[in-house]
Amino acid sequence: MIAILKYNAGNVQSVQNAIERLGYQTIVTDDVAILTSADKVIFPGVGEASSAMRYLVDKGLDKVIIGLKQPVLGICLGMQLLCHSSEEGDVAGLGVFDNKVKLFPATDIVPHMGWNNCDMIDEETLFKGIEELDDFYFVHSYYATLSKDTIAVNNYIVPFSAALAKGNFYAVQFHPEKSGKVGELLLKNFLEL
Repeated sequence: MIAILKYNAGNVQSVQNAIERLGYQTIVTDDVAILTSADKVIFPGVGEASSAMRYLVDKGLDKVIIGLKQPVLGICLGMQLLCHSSEEGDVAGLGVFDNKVKLFPATDIVPHMGWNNCDMIDEETLFKGIEELDDFYFVHSYYATLSKDTIAVNNYIVPFSAALAKGNFYAVQFHPEKSGKVGELLLKNFLEL
């Protein structure tokens, strides 16, 4: 069973649909027993960091998430909340990744929106079978800085982490569920870990 974390953030339904198209059963839940026993956990999200973190803390899900032992995939806001902190609402994150999340400088159009490829550092896990010129769909105003956990880089105004990995935690800034066949392959790679 694939658990998709329910925490008052948007975009959960499109992630669920993408996973089910790959032939997996899903459940959207904030139930601790289900989250801890699921084969994989997906932490998606579109929303605002400080209100999302407040919901996680109020429900005790912050401690549950960082204690998960199975593969976990953060998507967009889910990735940002797995980081150390965010300038969006000046909030502490879950601290799985040491990255800071910052607002793009207003030297170009913000949000960063559209199709871009990534410079892949690790091509053997999430990006297996994906080519350097394959594009993913991005839409975000905040970005995760680079760190030792960065496994893919994108450059929009500044270089930033397009994907992160540490232990059983993986995260992507782009939306694989909205990235066509290449996004489907990335999700398949995660589900087969």
